[in-house]
Amino acid sequence: MRFTSLIVELIRARPRLMFWVVVLFQAALWLIVPLMLYRGPPGDVATVLAFGREYQVGTDLGPPLAFWLADIAFRATGSHIVGVYLLAQPCFIVTFNALYLLGRAIVGGPQAVIAVLLTLTVTAFSSPGIAFGPEVLARPLFALVLLHGWQAIGLGRRSAWFALSIEAGLLLLTTVNAPWLLLLPLAFGLFTARGRRNLASFDPLLALLVIVALVLPWSIWVMRAGFRVLPELPRLNDPAAVATAWGWQIAGLLLAMTGIVVLTVLNWGRVARQSDDAPIVFRAPVDALARGYVFFFALAPALIGSLAAALYGRDQAVGGAGIALLMSGLAVVVATGDLVHLRHQLLLRKVWAFAVVAPALAVVASTLFLPWLGGGEQSTALPASAIGKFFGESFERRTNRPLQAVAGDPQLAALIGMSASRPHLLLDGGAARTPWITPEQFSASGGVVVWRAADTIGTPPEDIARRFPDLVPEVPRAFERLVSGRQPLLRIGWAIVRPKAP
Repeated sequence: MRFTSLIVELIRARPRLMFWVVVLFQAALWLIVPLMLYRGPPGDVATVLAFGREYQVGTDLGPPLAFWLADIAFRATGSHIVGVYLLAQPCFIVTFNALYLLGRAIVGGPQAVIAVLLTLTVTAFSSPGIAFGPEVLARPLFALVLLHGWQAIGLGRRSAWFALSIEAGLLLLTTVNAPWLLLLPLAFGLFTARGRRNLASFDPLLALLVIVALVLPWSIWVMRAGFRVLPELPRLNDPAAVATAWGWQIAGLLLAMTGIVVLTVLNWGRVARQSDDAPIVFRAPVDALARGYVFFFALAPALIGSLAAALYGRDQAVGGAGIALLMSGLAVVVATGDLVHLRHQLLLRKVWAFAVVAPALAVVASTLFLPWLGGGEQSTALPASAIGKFFGESFERRTNRPLQAVAGDPQLAALIGMSASRPHLLLDGGAARTPWITPEQFSASGGVVVWRAADTIGTPPEDIARRFPDLVPEVPRAFERLVSGRQPLLRIGWAIVRPKAP
């Protein structure tokens, strides 16, 4: 007698409901975990907020959209980091909703849910998705570009061109990697007969005009600032080293999709030989162009992005693993065939649940136990609120003015920039990196200079002493981490630059 679990029946009968259950569960998981364990923002979130606070048209970090949205979310929640965590979750939901809609158009709703379930196990969509920034915001925009790109280029829907133009324009305002990401759908269309026919209509020209209108302000800034959008050609001085680096990049992407590999192997007919009793998820035959579309975008972003990272010495694929592996689950489903047998249902459920929850367990373990093993410092263990409050109140007590600017150690200064007064951040490089404030303006308005103290005296490092020769160091301030373990107290050396009299 064939046994079919409730989950399989929901996949076959109510795929949309199943989609929302699993996606909302993952979103809630990665909202609760940072709120419970993180005392400081992950990744570069503090720097994103410091740049977003200035509302520049563009900076050396790239287009402005992600920085503006982060600051708006931060202010909307009373200058609390929960706003940024909340902002990251709609990005996650929109990404997978676009992936589901694309999968439903190609393989039908039930198999589209299976593709979503597989893609959820990719580690790039777990803890890295909390650190909101250009890379996280680019994921839903690129997913929408793939969805409406297929509708416009593959299905010939004229209404999809307008949505595609808006998404392409917003993607250009989000990441410097947008031009090459947008070239991929164009290249696919030009190399297919149906794509060339749909591109030959009048609608792509109107879409291009909308994109130009959206990106025009940032384009003007790029021309005035002399900012280089396209990188210089790489120098192949050591091809063997580049090939090795490319291999490591590919290995990293394969490691990120370990969950997909394990689930696919466990369900492989040669490994699980119970196909007669296994429930089947059926789909209509996939169009040849649709099959090529899925495989193209499952391989091209990963291969090109990893190769570019190897050529330019970056630590991850250009565009991020979330974009490079976005179509990996759907590609596995398309390659499986019209009939997807779900063998060993109970085992598959357990492995999938572990693959989804394991990154959260890893975060808990690293937060609670890594400090006892002598591991490196975690940015999420730094008491951002206590640091910002102490230095903001200290400056105000000494000068009777709210803190206007902060400089010194970039990580610590960015954390202080999240405090109640939202001081300006001055980074080394002056007008080039932080054009909203110069060293002269910093000296006039006053501020706090911070660094990591190597002793109890608080002697500033050479680079900071050279930039601020008249500093009078204060007694270093010590802060406790959430779990200190074997790590010493966090000692921050600091000095006040008093504002000049008008």
